[in-house]
Amino acid sequence: MGNWSFLVVAVVITALAFDFTNGFHDTANAMATSIATGALRPRVAVAISGALNLVGAFLSTEVAKTISGGIVNDSLITPSMIFAGLVGAIMWNLVTWLLGLPSSSSHALFGGLIGATWVGAGVKGVHFSVVMEKIVIPALASPLIAGVVAMTATYLAYVITSRGNRDQVGRGFRAGQIASASLVSLAHGTNDAQKTMGVITLTLISAGILSHGAGPPWWVVLAAGLAIALGTYIGGWRIIRTMGKGLTDIESPQGFAAETSATTVILASSHLGFALSTTQVCSGAILGAGIGRRLAEVRWSVAGRMVLAWVFTLPAAAAVGGVAAAVAEQGTAGITVVFLAAVAVAVAIYAISRRNPVHAANVNDQPTTTVLPPPQASAA
Repeated sequence: MGNWSFLVVAVVITALAFDFTNGFHDTANAMATSIATGALRPRVAVAISGALNLVGAFLSTEVAKTISGGIVNDSLITPSMIFAGLVGAIMWNLVTWLLGLPSSSSHALFGGLIGATWVGAGVKGVHFSVVMEKIVIPALASPLIAGVVAMTATYLAYVITSRGNRDQVGRGFRAGQIASASLVSLAHGTNDAQKTMGVITLTLISAGILSHGAGPPWWVVLAAGLAIALGTYIGGWRIIRTMGKGLTDIESPQGFAAETSATTVILASSHLGFALSTTQVCSGAILGAGIGRRLAEVRWSVAGRMVLAWVFTLPAAAAVGGVAAAVAEQGTAGITVVFLAAVAVAVAIYAISRRNPVHAANVNDQPTTTVLPPPQASAA
């Protein structure tokens, strides 16, 4: 059996850092519509979401097994490649958070790992058939399925309640949103927390600490669940604003329909081991809910920017992961250079974000037409 080295410890810590960014990047998936309709206060919403993400992390490990023994050859990958892939994923998460774009943390992770493995081990290090079956096809199908289901559910919700008192109907659906948003958070924990579990397990396998084909140990499940829960509680307010107010004007029946539809798709995929993007599923469901309500405004320009982010996520993260792997494979000095560069970029992104901060108090303000805050904007 292998031994714990400094590099292995560094990779585990970096993986948990990615899990944290995944949490605050994806809080919007579960809670954006509930916050937008007033069903939940912003701070209460992220607290509920964080707690249920932690619970969801313990419900299944099928997606973790897909990552730890599926998309890359675990006999060829090294901890330094995994470290480089994580850096690529974290950088993309931070950039898209700054822009307020709900891109896929999952695909950022997959892209980073694929790019780093390709550079470090060659084409034979990536199982492209598994990537196509478990990642690409679900990525194309899941937002469409969620959108159609949400559109149908929204239409039926308005038809069924058309003769009811509007205020009473709204209160009823807002109460229902508390349950449906909670289910999305639970489903998110069963899907996204597992991705970090898979990465850490892959690291332990590559270092010889675990045998090939092993599942995640209990402490990995707990650590990944806690990291994503903490990130969720921090609240990715920029992306919450985009999904709650930027795509369409959400009413409580639409929010309930979108959340319920997304939950169904996510839980089904987790059961089958498909590591899909909860961001894409929830965004598709919100768009479907917007289309399903007559006379609702759908802001297709915002949707177009989101789709562009989805298209570029995997290749962009792969490019950064590949470059990082080329440097990290040079040894301790290379790993140090990659780490310091990543920290510098992260600090710069945070500094830029403070020019026009988004937080719990202003998250329901209408987004401006420019996604990136102008330099002259004053800090709140």
